[in-house]
Amino acid sequence: MKSAAFFETDRASRHLTALCHHFGRKVAADCTATAGWVEFSFGRCELSANETHLKLHVSADDQEKLDTMVQVMTSHLDRFAFRENPELVWTNVPEHTSPA
Repeated sequence: MKSAAFFETDRASRHLTALCHHFGRKVAADCTATAGWVEFSFGRCELSANETHLKLHVSADDQEKLDTMVQVMTSHLDRFAFRENPELVWTNVPEHTSPA
């Protein structure tokens, strides 16, 4: 199962690296300035950044784990980008679609 969200911001790269480095203290994670990933026991998040937005793609084996992924990524981005008040709208992604 997969879901995706976009966050319009001119600080996308900063948020991407902050999230990956934060989670990387506890779980497997890696990133560059424009792409990254975080692997939890309950799912995975792939992130990409450009000059105008941050894209998040989460995946998990079942709906409960996917909901947990969405909650974890949303709550942490809320904390890291609190001045920008991110309002993520998560959209289900068909299984055959890969993150871009």
